[in-house]
Amino acid sequence: MKELIDKLRRQTFLTKEEYMTLIDSRTPALAEYLSEQARAVRHQHYGHDVYVRGLIEFTNYCKNDCYYCGIRCSNRQAQRYRLTEEEILSCCESGYALGFRTFVLQGGEDPYFTADRMVKLIRSIKERYPACALTLSVGEKSREEYQAYYEAGADRYLLRHETADNAHYRQLHPDNLSPDNRKRCLRDLKEIGFQTGCGFMVGSPGQTTECLAEDMLFIKDLQPHMVGIGPFIAQHDTPFRDRPSGTLELTLFMLGLLRLTLPKVLLPATTALGTIHPLGREKGILAGANVVMPNLSPVSVRNKYLLYDNKICTGDEAAECKNCLSLRMKAIGYEVVVSRGDYPTESSERKETT
Repeated sequence: MKELIDKLRRQTFLTKEEYMTLIDSRTPALAEYLSEQARAVRHQHYGHDVYVRGLIEFTNYCKNDCYYCGIRCSNRQAQRYRLTEEEILSCCESGYALGFRTFVLQGGEDPYFTADRMVKLIRSIKERYPACALTLSVGEKSREEYQAYYEAGADRYLLRHETADNAHYRQLHPDNLSPDNRKRCLRDLKEIGFQTGCGFMVGSPGQTTECLAEDMLFIKDLQPHMVGIGPFIAQHDTPFRDRPSGTLELTLFMLGLLRLTLPKVLLPATTALGTIHPLGREKGILAGANVVMPNLSPVSVRNKYLLYDNKICTGDEAAECKNCLSLRMKAIGYEVVVSRGDYPTESSERKETT
């Protein structure tokens, strides 16, 4: 199977069948070989730098009812909250002082945050912190709304596609959500000019090896700038409360495949990885990831934004999160850097080499 990994590292296109063969044939030895190749490619483009994103979970209201999500609209046990603009700007202020140069506004699809409110919020953040990048992760919108966000100053947009397989998508979402619309959103975002991110859960209910191979083909075709993946972890107030979690082992293998498939991709070692294993984020970095996302949200709301159970770092202040991650990365030979951490363009790479 090493020949398929070598083929992928040479940027030779793999078929769906080849991806499936590689995933189904994985062994500890093959996984280690994949991680070695993924690290080499990651070092080629990013060295040992780890980019940090300051995550601000600003609302846990959501109009959707996705079966896997703890903030789904039918969850009557969720303690709902919305941060005010002043509270969000305060999160940015403390994050900036700690060295963060990217802020990530993440929330449910909350009808309160209309296009006008979001545009006002985006402008306020970019006026105060013009040197910082702003990533949005607020779900499916019209092309016109995405365009308004972009013109207001938002730089990046993360929208996990969740699964590229239509039948699998139907197992995870109610009928009012469409896999075609999700993909339309991602293509609109790229065309508008956002640094665009997609992603999926590893081990979600109903997922097969074929689903994972379809994800890889979709991602290869989309050519996103970011890909966020993490293990599925059940939340106790959802229909999937009793389903087994995704595994660390398969998630790390998929991270390696993503690094070789898209060598320059911005690839987070997610909080979910750290939730299923004490060294999950470190292992993610060693598998080819290059981004971590400490939480800047007020501690008072951390334990209310629970997409899944047992989420880590809900009680830590922002400074504690960043300092802890810096020490963890240093322990494995990597360095958290103060940088926007943009996707490298040809012009930026030429500039660095001159």
